[in-house]
Amino acid sequence: MPTILRSLILGAAMLATPALATSRDTPEMRLEKMLAGRVAGKPVDCIDLSSASSSTIIDGKAIVYRVGSTLYVNTPRSYPQSLRSDDVLITRTFGSQLCSTDVVHTADRLSGFPRSPVFLGKFVPYTKPKAPAR
Repeated sequence: MPTILRSLILGAAMLATPALATSRDTPEMRLEKMLAGRVAGKPVDCIDLSSASSSTIIDGKAIVYRVGSTLYVNTPRSYPQSLRSDDVLITRTFGSQLCSTDVVHTADRLSGFPRSPVFLGKFVPYTKPKAPAR
């Protein structure tokens, strides 16, 4: 019986290893990887939320919205420390745009318990540079 238990523990540890390796990345490293090969554009006040296909929370740092091939990075004006990548992002808008004057909330994924409000900042677009014409 102890051999089976050891085998199960070893198997579980091996399965968890890739997950642990990615969780070692700092928030700055995660953001840097997402933006690799992209160029920052001029910050904008609003994005079309109905066109956003995904949003990613970078722990204590930023929210990244994907709109088409563009990534918009929003560094909140206040309470960025309450951003956690395993939380659920709750967004309430009036209309189809999400703007730098809006407030979003996060909630714990398991308990549903709300966290601090997050006051958004400007959205910085990151795009892949166009290939040079031949």
